[in-house]
Amino acid sequence: MASQHYPPDPSTTAAIMAEIACRIAGDHEVVVLSGSSGALPAAQTGPGKPRVVAVKNRMAGKAALVRRGASELLFAARTFLALTRELRRGDVVLTVTAPFMLPYAVAAAARLKGARSALIMHDLFPNVLVMAGLLKPGSIVTMTMRAANSLMFRALNAVITIGRDAERPLLSYSGMTRNKIRFIPNWATLVAAPRPVTADNPFRKALSAGFVVGLSGNLGFTHDPEIVFEAARLLRAEPDIHFLLSGWGIGFERLKQLQADANLPNVSFVGRVEDAELETLLAAANLWIIPYRKDVAGVSVPSRFYNLLAVGRPVVLVSEPEAEAALTVVENGLGWVVTPGRADQLAEVIRAASHSDGVAIAERAVKAAAKFDRVAAMNAYAALVDELLRNPELAEQR
Repeated sequence: MASQHYPPDPSTTAAIMAEIACRIAGDHEVVVLSGSSGALPAAQTGPGKPRVVAVKNRMAGKAALVRRGASELLFAARTFLALTRELRRGDVVLTVTAPFMLPYAVAAAARLKGARSALIMHDLFPNVLVMAGLLKPGSIVTMTMRAANSLMFRALNAVITIGRDAERPLLSYSGMTRNKIRFIPNWATLVAAPRPVTADNPFRKALSAGFVVGLSGNLGFTHDPEIVFEAARLLRAEPDIHFLLSGWGIGFERLKQLQADANLPNVSFVGRVEDAELETLLAAANLWIIPYRKDVAGVSVPSRFYNLLAVGRPVVLVSEPEAEAALTVVENGLGWVVTPGRADQLAEVIRAASHSDGVAIAERAVKAAAKFDRVAAMNAYAALVDELLRNPELAEQR
């Protein structure tokens, strides 16, 4: 397994990769090439656990695009060299799309060493960069990355998608075939059970409003912080509605800048919370927002979505209706889907939600979260690895 993010890194990607590595280690010898330094949690060390090999990695912040790109390229090159040392013919190597140059290195090393390769596609590049406005659809860089993707997809034995909406953009690449695609959704890390909204919740104590709208997690280039802040501005005269914002990333820096200029009375910030406090934070809000820019369908799936359902909270998703999370919201009656860029629509939905009974949605949310089961996902990953180990030409014979 090759991943820039792995424990002790606190990110969601790190937790997902560790879960998969530890599950597969119950059946096979697992080696993890990790870009995260530091001591592993005790539960992930010892007999029957993955052997972790550190790959030197020094990442710049997301806003420092040139330096970050250089760091990612260097990490991918180092991982490629490490794989040429560690891989043996017939092995399976599993990787993820962070950083975006890593899958190219993994696919190339696997092909060179006679191994099989699989990619967990959390984000589809360059599509995600085009969506964020960092690349033009017809630019030389975009077209070069698409050509590289076609070669990579041809070399990969399997591509794991976490959203049903990913199949269409994947199949637009000449090297991709439907029989390589496996849909394994992410899962809730919290136990699925209703959490009541209580006045003594530490994240609500300082708030006088009865209806709290939450926003949490990493806000990257694909997210739209402005729509959340503009909705708060439109609702500033509603004393019973308050926005509780907690997270990190370039989007949160933008939110803080907007609040510094406007000083809205209905907006509060909370620092990034540790895993031990996550459940309490998610239970503090009556409603949660996931704000994407336009064209998110097939490009990204919010991993935080499943934990919001697990605590029994309705969700407002800003995205196209065909995006995976939007499909899940509509199919299961879990909240609302708002058109990207429509802050007025978002404000109206929040206002309506503040006057509605959330009990029925809470029950449906918990029931839906139980469908996204960690054990089922882990077994699906283990089965895929077994199949790849048994069958070197998996993609051609399915």
